[in-house]
Amino acid sequence: MKLHSPEFAADPHRAYDDLRRRYGPVAPIELADGIPATLILGYREALRILADPEHFPADPRSWQHTIPESCPVMPIMEWGPAEPGDRGRSPYRAAYLAAMADIDQYRLRGTVESAAMPLINSFCGAGQADLLADYARPLTLRVLDDLIGLPPQLGAEAGAALLDLIEATDTDASSRADHRFRAVLAELVTARRRCPARDVTSTLIGHAAAFDDAEIVEQLAKLYVMGAEPTWNLIVNALVLMADDAGFHDDLLAGSLQLRDAIDKVLFADPPLANACPRYPQQPQVIGNSWLPVNQPVLISITACNNDPAVSGDHTGNRSHLAWGIGAHTCPAQPIASIIAREALDQLLDALPDIKLAIPLPELPWRPSTFHRAPLTVPVTFPPSPPLGLRS
Repeated sequence: MKLHSPEFAADPHRAYDDLRRRYGPVAPIELADGIPATLILGYREALRILADPEHFPADPRSWQHTIPESCPVMPIMEWGPAEPGDRGRSPYRAAYLAAMADIDQYRLRGTVESAAMPLINSFCGAGQADLLADYARPLTLRVLDDLIGLPPQLGAEAGAALLDLIEATDTDASSRADHRFRAVLAELVTARRRCPARDVTSTLIGHAAAFDDAEIVEQLAKLYVMGAEPTWNLIVNALVLMADDAGFHDDLLAGSLQLRDAIDKVLFADPPLANACPRYPQQPQVIGNSWLPVNQPVLISITACNNDPAVSGDHTGNRSHLAWGIGAHTCPAQPIASIIAREALDQLLDALPDIKLAIPLPELPWRPSTFHRAPLTVPVTFPPSPPLGLRS
């Protein structure tokens, strides 16, 4: 099974079911052409792996030396200075946690609202929009810019470089975009050393570990990349589910389904990181009656595990999904990403409650990706309405 194929992107749930019928909870896949790996489809098997960094470390260095540098999954899977080392320990995690804890969540909600209003006003009178390009993506980037401390010009440059990095089709284009992206972050670090502010960059600069500029740029790059695409995809995946499920839509608007529960439903059904948490066993291991080869990636299918028939049930009010990871590798930005997604959806649905997909759901295009569940576009229609602030 090739997870990066258009056929897989068109209907991943059917593909997971096919793999489960053929192989059980552990299935062979290709991460990219000619790059073998193992996909974990069973919820209990995933918990065992994620809770055992001794036998399933997250350090990819022994594996990546055997893979061509041009391999398209390398930018996501390769080891970097801000990655955890042996047995999951990272000198940077305390800094991540301190930076997240220093964020004023009340102010963050106001930042999302301030970013949402002009975006909604830019299309609400037209009766149509692409909620990825016109709303979720620019909103997420503007909020991240504010959190990290990027002024508007540098934020625009960072966002453009990130989009070029995501859309790069060859290693040269990816390298150029990555260089531009890190150059912007380096300029920000230099500015914040001269003039600290209340932002994530200044928190990292002032951390007791006394990171140098290169280390801070590496941490900011990881936070920005991992905070951007999954967050905007969480927003649009929720909107797609709402458009497809009339009961979900009506319960959400009526208030019988809270936004937090709605987002958790998305994180169960179609999480933005569908396959993640790679692990690299250093000795042969047995999981689900299958041998896992040494130093070959073991990828957790968050989507398949969340929907494992062996543990299926009512997900309402249930946050046992694996979308944020577990244990030592739980996403430190979970509360921040959740607030951004909730507030973004709340602002949009309050302004435009009657959003409908402009095309049939089966025709919605999805980006082929081993890791992300990401629509290429989310065209919608709705009754035109006057701009926010001008409504009676």
